[in-house]
Amino acid sequence: MTSLYWILFIGIALASWIVSASLERKFKRYAQESLPMTGKDVAEKMLRDNGIYDVKITCIKGQLTDHYNPATKTVNLSEEVYRGANVAAAAVAAHECGHAVQHATAYGPLGLRSALVPVVSFSSKWVTWIILGGLLLLGSGAGQMLLFVGIGLYAMITLFSFITLPVEMNASQRAVNWLQEAGITNRETTAMASDALHSAACTYVVAALSSLATLIYYILVFMGGSRR
Repeated sequence: MTSLYWILFIGIALASWIVSASLERKFKRYAQESLPMTGKDVAEKMLRDNGIYDVKITCIKGQLTDHYNPATKTVNLSEEVYRGANVAAAAVAAHECGHAVQHATAYGPLGLRSALVPVVSFSSKWVTWIILGGLLLLGSGAGQMLLFVGIGLYAMITLFSFITLPVEMNASQRAVNWLQEAGITNRETTAMASDALHSAACTYVVAALSSLATLIYYILVFMGGSRR
């Protein structure tokens, strides 16, 4: 069981590295493809075109820190995306606005993901320590109980990872469709934007599979400990 887990762990870690390297390479390449609008301009236009006027666009520090916050109704763009006038910046800005459109249209998976945020925040804070305690005390009643609770918390994190997949993919599809319909990208640059966002989505797929593999491992450990 342990050897199988390590094979899966190494395989997923390798896949994660490959996907991350590919994503970085593509975004650098598509950042060289100029467009007449900055990420900020793209975001403003996409929100207006979708009848959204209560969402604020902000510029934040960091790289790949772009996100939409439904609680504050803000599209937060990194400096490179906010000021960049290129395909990569447009793709990211439109993607984050895709989340704003999801929010405005009550897209189900986004609502479910938002509802799980407090639970996942709590789980992420405590799950490592609880599972560690369960593993250290494995074989005893207290250890089994801790591991059981830890598995429950980790299951919520895994569920969150899988709910994130349709949310991200749908936002990307909305972004690509709108970029082309609005005339911001042509056939060639639309394909570039789609390729960049597809690579970004792959990182979420790998993260979800990694979380699932770890959850299964903990379940197998728990079942093995309960037989002792």
